[in-house]
Amino acid sequence: MIRPGPKGTYAAPAIEKAFEILNMLSSHPDGALVSEMATYLDRSVGELFRIVIVLEQLGYLQKSAKSDRYTVAYQLLDLAYRATPAQNLVDAAMPEMRRLALDTGQSCHLVVLNGAQGLVIAREENPGTRGFSLRLGATIDILRSCSGHVILAFLAADRVDPVIAQAEALQDAAIDRAMLTERLATIRSRGFDRRTSPITHGVTDISFPVFGFDGMAMGALTIPFLELIDGSQKVDFETGQTLLRGAADAISATLGFNPQRLSRQSS
Repeated sequence: MIRPGPKGTYAAPAIEKAFEILNMLSSHPDGALVSEMATYLDRSVGELFRIVIVLEQLGYLQKSAKSDRYTVAYQLLDLAYRATPAQNLVDAAMPEMRRLALDTGQSCHLVVLNGAQGLVIAREENPGTRGFSLRLGATIDILRSCSGHVILAFLAADRVDPVIAQAEALQDAAIDRAMLTERLATIRSRGFDRRTSPITHGVTDISFPVFGFDGMAMGALTIPFLELIDGSQKVDFETGQTLLRGAADAISATLGFNPQRLSRQSS
């Protein structure tokens, strides 16, 4: 039952608790017991128990038979794909991503803007025995990552500052705006970004924008290029970069992006 809340708003306690549980579990990939959820959310077990059971019955949570720990089920991801434009983007991207992984022998992933963070909505692992990849659903630092900077560089101009401010608030840390502005201008000028991974030795991130029908960036297609010590990777770095550019362009074309049409409209 929805009851009036303060200041003319409405409250639905059970729904609020359900989303609190889902949000909390998103940062606990190994799952949690109901008692642990209660501790994390500062609520009683009684408040959460029935909600957890209903979420499990509906398919949004799954319970480990071994540990009784609950994790978020893939049905939630499926719902998000079907209910948002992400579905069209993933449908357009996956064939090209599979081809890219085969041609380069490297993993690749697709990142979209999700609030003030990046979100991996699709990935294709390298078909060989050695590789590096990000998990599906991983969150990306929009202010410091290669994919994040590509998204910001090609985002609609009026959205950039609000996203940056929101990300700063989320991280409770300010960034050097002048330096970031200069870097985004460089990325726009050359059309992509690449940089040595600040986390993983031997990996260089390469990222190209994916555009929609309206010419706005819908996401960033990225290869965390793993260079093997013995040089036995399938293609060299420059070839991998060229193939990545082609894949991003092909996905954009499937989504209806036509730079010539947009150029004529703006002239």
